[in-house]
Amino acid sequence: MKHFLTLKDYSKDEILEILELARKIKIETKNKIFKDYLPKQTLAMIFEKSSTRTRVSFETGIYQLGGIGLFLSSNDIQLGRGEPMSDTSSVISRMVDMAMIRTTAQANIEEFAKYSKVPVINGLSDEYHPVQLMADYLTIQECNKDENLIVAYIGDGNNLAHSWLNLCAKIGFELRIATPIGYEVNQDILKEALNDAKVSGAKISIYNDPKLAVKGASVVTTDTWVSMGQEDEKEKRIKDFTGYIVDNTMMQEAQNDAIFLHCLPAYRGYEVSAEVLESKASKIFDEAENRLHAQKGIMVWLDSKRND
Repeated sequence: MKHFLTLKDYSKDEILEILELARKIKIETKNKIFKDYLPKQTLAMIFEKSSTRTRVSFETGIYQLGGIGLFLSSNDIQLGRGEPMSDTSSVISRMVDMAMIRTTAQANIEEFAKYSKVPVINGLSDEYHPVQLMADYLTIQECNKDENLIVAYIGDGNNLAHSWLNLCAKIGFELRIATPIGYEVNQDILKEALNDAKVSGAKISIYNDPKLAVKGASVVTTDTWVSMGQEDEKEKRIKDFTGYIVDNTMMQEAQNDAIFLHCLPAYRGYEVSAEVLESKASKIFDEAENRLHAQKGIMVWLDSKRND
């Protein structure tokens, strides 16, 4: 049985296989063909951190696959209120067919998966956001940008940046990450990605100057500077990220036909300008929709690996 906790746990072939399955199911969905890939299966959706896109995409996705989603907030279950994670996992996984967790610490997801009798999906942690990267790469493929791919990630060295490192190191494209001093990616995660890059042929570069990262890029992407739980740092972060807004001037450093991605929510005038968000280069809503299709691919693929 496989879990979907980080992209570093997966091979290039496995990632591409899931995405091919996601594309197939997406085409069926667009043609109003809804196959019961997961008939009468229940997906436990455990949310310690709220989300628009994660809840809607997983709940819609499992329904379209023939199953049902069970929304469980931190107010609904005993998670973090005295009951050990091992007990929570042992109980829930005996009653459902799959679980998705959106939480703070990656260790919580790892612990839940250790004791789970069903596949577990990381819906987001403070360290990684693998389901978002599957949607991002699906969007890149659909835009025919996966050949000679150069991705520039501009902003905070957060969970999204870490998953970009994981994906790049496995697939083998070029990734440039630009962060302000003091907001760099986790060095252990970077080191691990650099080791994997030796096998895949990926090229990873780290900058503090965003213009150097964007120059000649085929994909430019960013994330909010103030994530959930960091509101008390807002003013300091806005000051520290001066010069990191992805605006028309910055996009002009990229390839002429470069695309722009953002996992959303986006804050216009901070990490990205309104002009870029609403430009022809922006694929943010295709990207958001692809959360639905990529996650359906993940769920169906995991179900097929239950006996492995």
